[in-house]
Amino acid sequence: MCGIYGTTLRYKKEEVAAKLKRTDFRGPDFSGVQNYNTGSGQLTFGHNRLAILDLDARSNQPFTFADQIHVVFNGEIYNFLEIKETLSKKGHQFKTTSDTEVICAAYLEYGEDCVKHFNGMFAFVLYDHKNQILFGARDRTGQKPFYYMLQDGEFEFASQVSAIELFNRKLTVSQDAISQYMHWGYIPEPFSIYNEVKKLKAGHSFVFNLNTKSFTQKQYWDIDFEGKNKFEGSYEEAKTSLESILESAVKKRMIADVPLGVFLSGGVDSSLIAALASKDYSKKLKTFSVKFDVKSVDESIYAQKVANHLGTDHNTIECKYSEGIDLIKQIGYFYDEPFADSSAIPTMLLSKYTRKHVTVALSGDGGDESFIGYHRYNWVRIAERFYGLPGILRSPILATLKNFPYYRAKIVADVLSSKNIDDAYMNMISGSKDDDITYSGKVPTTSECDSYLFHNNKNIYERVSDFDIKSYLNDDINTKVDRAAMAFSLETRSPFLDHNVIEFGRSIPTEFKFYKKNQKRILKDVLYKYVPKEFFDRPKAGFTMPLKEWFRNELKDYVLDELNTNGLEQIPGVKIEAVQKYIQQHMDGSWNRSGFIWQLLVLKQSLNRINQNQSNNG
Repeated sequence: MCGIYGTTLRYKKEEVAAKLKRTDFRGPDFSGVQNYNTGSGQLTFGHNRLAILDLDARSNQPFTFADQIHVVFNGEIYNFLEIKETLSKKGHQFKTTSDTEVICAAYLEYGEDCVKHFNGMFAFVLYDHKNQILFGARDRTGQKPFYYMLQDGEFEFASQVSAIELFNRKLTVSQDAISQYMHWGYIPEPFSIYNEVKKLKAGHSFVFNLNTKSFTQKQYWDIDFEGKNKFEGSYEEAKTSLESILESAVKKRMIADVPLGVFLSGGVDSSLIAALASKDYSKKLKTFSVKFDVKSVDESIYAQKVANHLGTDHNTIECKYSEGIDLIKQIGYFYDEPFADSSAIPTMLLSKYTRKHVTVALSGDGGDESFIGYHRYNWVRIAERFYGLPGILRSPILATLKNFPYYRAKIVADVLSSKNIDDAYMNMISGSKDDDITYSGKVPTTSECDSYLFHNNKNIYERVSDFDIKSYLNDDINTKVDRAAMAFSLETRSPFLDHNVIEFGRSIPTEFKFYKKNQKRILKDVLYKYVPKEFFDRPKAGFTMPLKEWFRNELKDYVLDELNTNGLEQIPGVKIEAVQKYIQQHMDGSWNRSGFIWQLLVLKQSLNRINQNQSNNG
């Protein structure tokens, strides 16, 4: 993993250096800058390198190949050895053992279709000197970030928006983006916190013509929206195929010239990855988990149990509130944009200490979306039955729930008041119910990914999985993991995000994944070949931080100081009295508002950082 940057704007040498310095945590091993004279002006490429493959300086970037292609690249091409062998037979010559020059050679051989050959996580831009174009792409599921700005015929791009915003006096905060954030808890692609800056969509490539200043983009990959690609074999055949596909995905992700380990939470997904990784690993595999000093969210005992069974060198990281608050205050610096997934904090902590031992860590991210693992998918099963009832029966049920004194019942009633199960699911995963009370800004009524949910090509379980892969996995999970890990120069790799795994998960019947309340059925059955079933006879737990308790105790003063009347006045669109009511409800224990409080704390921190940066820009 690395940080990339480029621009056709003429910044001073020290300004470009400052832009790279701003995100040097993404690549502390080498920082390089190269200027190119184009037919229409100057092009600057910059790169912060985290060396993973071919640690030699010959693979530093910006990288030049065949005296024609110049590239900056962030990520990994896991099948680069296979592509390299094919290209070598076609006459291409290579001088390094890295995957960077394979991208260049593949472009020369296949043109824009080169991205279809790549199995990996990536964001790259190459300068084709001969044709005077910039060609770039982002991986299929958005594991690697890519921000860009098009303004007055000029083009600027970076791994993080903070590199673009430095020394740029024309950027304006997007109120629509803040509305999106209040609704979803993150800013979905293609939007960013600035009106002038966009995110390149996952699974898309682009061409910027340096002569005509035209910018075009196209989608090169998508999930099977229509459900045409269906697995026709038996359950046992599917289980065998899945194990083989996962083994291949894990094996590809264990190629590195630096120490490697695995995040192990003790849940199904990470345990399966650890089992497959340790299966053929020649050394004793290092595994890592985090432990909280609040028992209700501490699952480290289960991780240790799995580690003992697999014989890994396990490391448990203890998280105390004092360290948690330190990271809370830093989150805006590393995430750039407001981001409300509170599990970012334990992920940062896990990454911080894991980096002391290894440079690459495999994770279990992506298993829940493809194999129907989240709690909310079980809720869909219950809601499906509810919406199957006649309206005359649904009305009294809703009335009872609304009058029930427990706040969770009221939340369920609000969601089930939707006209159908599709709308109910959308309302459940968004903040739409809070918006009416606490936010007066423009509330988004649609998502760019709506089409993956609102159609009749698949059953409701497959549609919500598709929707979550295209939205939540992309914009939340992958953003969280990338920024948290890169904050401490750690590369994370998830075998479940291999497009072959995703496509297989999309093709098998729903009952292979969700059968009689048994979620992730097929993943569990593969796992039980390596780890005893009884290890997992417990409710699924998320990777969460004990904010509910902290906000009422250790962090109470922090919350009240940051979100006092003066602080809330600095957040556009917030209804101050309504928010203060929410905070009071949380503090007196009548309602768990920790998620909403966290969302506002992060937004305020981001706006403070942006205002400070704009002040520095003059």
